[in-house]
Amino acid sequence: MKKIMLTEVKLFLREPAGPIFAILLPLALLLGLGSTPGLREVDPGLGGQRGIDTQLPGLMLVLAVVTMALTVLPGTLVSYRETGVLRRLSTTPVGPFRLLVAQVVNNLAMAVVAAVLLIVLGHLVLGTALPKSPLAFAGVFLLGTASMFGLGLLIAAVAPNAKSAPAIGSLLMFPLLFMAGMWIPRELMPETLRGIGDFLPMAPFADAIRATWGGQPPQVLHLVVMAVTVLVTGALATRFFRWE
Repeated sequence: MKKIMLTEVKLFLREPAGPIFAILLPLALLLGLGSTPGLREVDPGLGGQRGIDTQLPGLMLVLAVVTMALTVLPGTLVSYRETGVLRRLSTTPVGPFRLLVAQVVNNLAMAVVAAVLLIVLGHLVLGTALPKSPLAFAGVFLLGTASMFGLGLLIAAVAPNAKSAPAIGSLLMFPLLFMAGMWIPRELMPETLRGIGDFLPMAPFADAIRATWGGQPPQVLHLVVMAVTVLVTGALATRFFRWE
């Protein structure tokens, strides 16, 4: 397993464009948008918080995770299947499952790097607040990331080829990001729209991240939705995944 991990890291370093884009784009958006005066003022619509304290960094963190989960991860796995890598490994003692685990671990590591950079640079450059409930924040981050990776693995299971996998992920990502408040804060959405978003996997992730960032407990409903997403997508991905 260690050799597979090292090999996957080397392959990642040779072609890091996708993961680096997933890290740098949210960071650039945070630093760029965070410099606007409106987000640096207390907003009653956000519970008396500034937009740069929880709203903006929380959404950029979700954006980094879902970009890794819904485009980078499934694209790589489907390309491995399409080029016969998984089929060839299935005939060796190594087996393809270890390769899948290595890919998930690598992408999780990149998501953690993105989170650290967003938190540290946002605080140093913009003065954004640090997570006030770090343990709860870490737990929500891992649960939400697992739910997004579950969606990514499901895409990898059903995508017909390597080119279509990132496209499917993008088609799924943008409406989910909208429901999570990427363009319109969820506090300003109609109640019906917010209610629908509560039962989709990405809005609970974003809301729980912002809540724990601000020192508030996440809603139980949001935790349940993310946990159910992990279980359902994991079961479906296992059921439909093809090695060749």
